[in-house]
Amino acid sequence: MRRREALAKLTGREQYVDDLPLEGFLWGMTVRSPAPRGRVTAVRFGKDVDWSQFVVVDHRDIPGPNVVALIEEDQPVLAAGYVRHVHEPVLLVAHASREAARRAVRSIEVVVEAEPPALDFRVVALEDDVLVVKGSMQCPYYVLKALQHALARDETRVRVVQTPTGGGFGGKEEFPSHIALHAALLALKSGRPVKLIYDRGEDMAATTKRHPALVRHRTGLSRDGRLLAQDVEVVIDGGAYVTLSPVVLSRAIIHAAGPYACEHVRIQGRAMFTNAVPFGAFRGFGAPQTQFAGERHMDVVARTLAVDPVELRRVNLLKDGQTTATGQVIRDSTDRVAVMERALELSRYREKQGEHTAFNATHETLRRGMGLATFFHGAGFTGGGEVALKSRLRVAGRADGGVEVLSANIEMGQGTLTVFTELAAARLGLDPDDVTIAEADTSRVPNSGPTVASRTTMIVGGLVERAADDLRRRLGLDHSARGADVKQAIRRWHLEHPAEPLFGEAAYEKPPGIEWDDKSYRGDAYGAFAWAAYVAEVEVDLRTCATRVIDFTAVQEVGKVLNPTLARGQVQGGVVQGIGWALMEECTWQDGAMANNQLTNYLIPTSDDVPSIRVAFIENPYPHGGGGGAKGLGELPIDGPAPAIVNAVAAATGADPRTIPVTPERLMELMEIADFGLRNAD
Repeated sequence: MRRREALAKLTGREQYVDDLPLEGFLWGMTVRSPAPRGRVTAVRFGKDVDWSQFVVVDHRDIPGPNVVALIEEDQPVLAAGYVRHVHEPVLLVAHASREAARRAVRSIEVVVEAEPPALDFRVVALEDDVLVVKGSMQCPYYVLKALQHALARDETRVRVVQTPTGGGFGGKEEFPSHIALHAALLALKSGRPVKLIYDRGEDMAATTKRHPALVRHRTGLSRDGRLLAQDVEVVIDGGAYVTLSPVVLSRAIIHAAGPYACEHVRIQGRAMFTNAVPFGAFRGFGAPQTQFAGERHMDVVARTLAVDPVELRRVNLLKDGQTTATGQVIRDSTDRVAVMERALELSRYREKQGEHTAFNATHETLRRGMGLATFFHGAGFTGGGEVALKSRLRVAGRADGGVEVLSANIEMGQGTLTVFTELAAARLGLDPDDVTIAEADTSRVPNSGPTVASRTTMIVGGLVERAADDLRRRLGLDHSARGADVKQAIRRWHLEHPAEPLFGEAAYEKPPGIEWDDKSYRGDAYGAFAWAAYVAEVEVDLRTCATRVIDFTAVQEVGKVLNPTLARGQVQGGVVQGIGWALMEECTWQDGAMANNQLTNYLIPTSDDVPSIRVAFIENPYPHGGGGGAKGLGELPIDGPAPAIVNAVAAATGADPRTIPVTPERLMELMEIADFGLRNAD
């Protein structure tokens, strides 16, 4: 059968509404809003029209409710003093002449006091009085707090969303609050979205850097090399404002005595105001500065006493039952000497010392040396910091049977998304594809704390597991339920409770036996320490005084290693950063500003500067760490490279470098002081 209406439409004989005959009719026209949103303050009729010949209708002429009845009775027949979209009907006019009606419409002006419109369905708009800030950041809730405080808004009127972040290392901890506030102020005043991006020069010049530090050591030892007394003074440059200087100084002084046993320790720390651009957190925040000084000092002590720097460390490394500088008793059963011995073995430390002696005797212009550093790093916030944070996390059951991890901790290249996925999947027996990680959006995710202080896997990872357990309990399942049983229970729950969310929740709980006195700064500074020993091999060119790292070995005990590939990458990245810090990355200051804020004269390591980096782990699971025993790892690898490298430079050249970076210019001066024979070299 052929289509019944096709021929009439094809030939043009079909009569549409405008083709229908009508006797004695009027042409109707609509007068519409010129603005998308606002209050109608006036309707002005042109004086060149005889309005007595027209029929004019407004909302007052409607006999019943002024609404177009549908699912919701929200859309008016004619706008009654307020418009919500451009071209919204306001008036109707009619005349026997179509052209006259058209001219009349053009002669009517609808005056609207415009308000900021919501025109992008993808975002929460300003007309709802919710300020939305998206940015590259480590700590969304830090930014949220800053916006609420400065803009006098509660949490319902501010939303912070972390966008994909390529790297942080502390530089995106507190400083994004400044950028967020500046962008928000521009947006609020303009009524339009604002994007604020620093170029490289501004970024390097104006943002925070690692705190410069001056560390002085006075050390008393027995004849056999045992530490009897340590007197350490730490002074850091805070710049013009406090920023994070208190927490940087805190970690600096707690780590200043090193991973060694000593009965008599005094550490004094100060942060100084200057008129420099403020300094802030940078990977390790404080511990790298003081541990560089401490480990360099250990080699100076060894040379002064004419003892082997390895043996000096061997007799002083902490053993279980001994205490740190804050009085924390170490009971983790880690063999710190074994960590050092493993590094010495993998690096062929003893064999290469003999090889270097022969090499240095036969090369006029090159010198090689080995350097060792043993060190530690506390995981998580210091003292009662984690208790004060009260971190919370949720694992939600999705309608399809999978789960979503809701956390404020962010991915910035360190593998958070992968680790959280692994932890949730393993805990519930799910496939990794059944796990999603929520965007770090403060309107959706609870405050699980900032992504800093090597706390993400150890502390927040534990919350992921406990929240997954709580989800299982809420489903009425026992702890052995896994995989298909969990998925079926989640689906069934959603069918029975279609309007209710399904969450498992967890909040931070302090491990037993942890006590800290913030006034005396005594007690258990951290729930756990990670321990490491790094060995660097360098070659120094006596003609240019340039140093090249030719081999590197990194051994660490970080509890249980959850993802060996990610863990190895964290260590290798820290070593590369440490090479830059030790040998080339130098901020040049002029009137408190960075004078070399461009990569033409601020040198960073390239692939040509990176040696073979052997990475090894000794596992000793921490009972309270995520994933069955993980400790913090992210910051530990920046503590050791610089002292190991500089100790190697000292061994190779006989110079005594105590300031980093050891640039060629600085090393040349030191070698001249040491009278190493540089003037005779070609």
